[in-house]
Amino acid sequence: MPQFYLPQPWAPKKPIKMPTELAHHLRVRRIQVGETVAIFDGAGMVAKATILEFINKSGLVSLSSICVDRHREAPYAITLVQALAAGDKMDWIVEKAVETGAQSIIPLQSERSLLKLMRPSDTERAQKRHLHWQAIVQAACEQCDRTVFPTLEPIQDFAAFIASNQATGLKLLLSPDATVELVAVLATTPPQNCLLLIGPEGGHSPNEEAQAVAAGYLLVSLGKRILRTETAGIVAIATVHAIWR
Repeated sequence: MPQFYLPQPWAPKKPIKMPTELAHHLRVRRIQVGETVAIFDGAGMVAKATILEFINKSGLVSLSSICVDRHREAPYAITLVQALAAGDKMDWIVEKAVETGAQSIIPLQSERSLLKLMRPSDTERAQKRHLHWQAIVQAACEQCDRTVFPTLEPIQDFAAFIASNQATGLKLLLSPDATVELVAVLATTPPQNCLLLIGPEGGHSPNEEAQAVAAGYLLVSLGKRILRTETAGIVAIATVHAIWR
């Protein structure tokens, strides 16, 4: 059975009111009064929650065994900087990035992005997408037993991100035209914070690649096959873990 998200504040051995969403999930899974489930707060705290009662659309739980548990988090931070992809691809990317261990996800509007969400008229639409993706982050953490929510940043413009981002560590842009392979770079680099920049359908433009290189990014490839945008980032994250762990 997966764990369930219960936001703070928590208090041991005192009845705590369940959010409507949590009560609904427990009912759907036919959890009965008196049963105990695992919960987490999205910041590394976990506990056991015993169901005391269901009240209308909510209910009460009692907490025990409260402790910190971050053992599924990597000692280095992987940031997935993903150009916006069309359709439901971004949903899939966010979900799998959480499952594979990204600690931060940054959606970017790039020159070749088919999905456009940076125009002034798109503000409300972009906010709804962000809330939708945040719900996916929560659901993915519940499913894969991560206790810390990855950071999901607002949608940013590619050029503005490159110019303003001050991230330290290994900065990589995935390009099918790169002559250096990701595996070779990771094999000769000690584990450290890592930023993976993934293009949209059609990849980054030559201008964007030039901007990234000027800002200290290294162009790398995943091999001889060209992967779809929704595949490349997930494969890259898995490769980082495979080589460094």
